[in-house]
Amino acid sequence: MGEGKESARAQVLAARALVDEELVRLEASARAAVDIPTKVRRNPVRAAGVAAGAGFLALGGPKKVLRGARNAVFGRPDPLPKSMLPAEIEKALAELGADGARVRGTLEREFAGYLEATAPRRRERDLPGVIASLLGSVGKPVARRYGRQLVEQLFAADGQGVVDQVAKIRARAETAGERTKPS
Repeated sequence: MGEGKESARAQVLAARALVDEELVRLEASARAAVDIPTKVRRNPVRAAGVAAGAGFLALGGPKKVLRGARNAVFGRPDPLPKSMLPAEIEKALAELGADGARVRGTLEREFAGYLEATAPRRRERDLPGVIASLLGSVGKPVARRYGRQLVEQLFAADGQGVVDQVAKIRARAETAGERTKPS
């Protein structure tokens, strides 16, 4: 009967040791993944590249590059006019006095609604719009994929970093164990 208890106790202690070791490895892996200064010291060129890529994505670089490519191919779009109304209508509005501003606002809102309602039809026959939507539909997944890879590389734990962190954790545990031992 005593042998069964001792065997069960040994199994529990072995399982506890395995769990403790796995916790140490998990903590070391997490610490190595977020230890940016060590990663920069080990590979400064790669760290600079990752930082530059993150900055490029954060500042909207892909959108700016696509806009620049579109402008290079099709030319810059014409600037929007100060007023969307023809000169004759502007003249008639000026004659209305104070009500002219209100009427202008109504006309411009109505025209904006019309443009919004007919936008899908215009985009279908607009070659630059079709090309831009194709580039957008291809560019967005590509940018998302490389962004995800960038984040994975940034927070990937390298083998040496994990080993160093395991050593630090074990040293800390030994120091803590010495403090808690009765004298």
